[in-house]
Amino acid sequence: MEKLLNELKSKIVEVLNLQDVNPDEIDSDEQLVGGRLGIDSIDVLEMVMMIEQDYGVVIDNKELGAQVFVSLNTLAAYIQSQTAERPN
Repeated sequence: MEKLLNELKSKIVEVLNLQDVNPDEIDSDEQLVGGRLGIDSIDVLEMVMMIEQDYGVVIDNKELGAQVFVSLNTLAAYIQSQTAERPN
């Protein structure tokens, strides 16, 4: 899961163009939306598109998004659970 967390940190910094943020500085437990990173609802939409494109994982409603985007740990756990359920 550590590899996925580091990958997500880099992708979030890149996709959201967080110029003053180093991926290594992001705490996996810190609040994503509305927290120190300044991620808002528009940013969440961009992250949803990136997750669907890069991982094939769909986040298709607001309630699910609210649960998934609590922190990087919750996001990574959701991606991992969804990819593990898929047949090879």
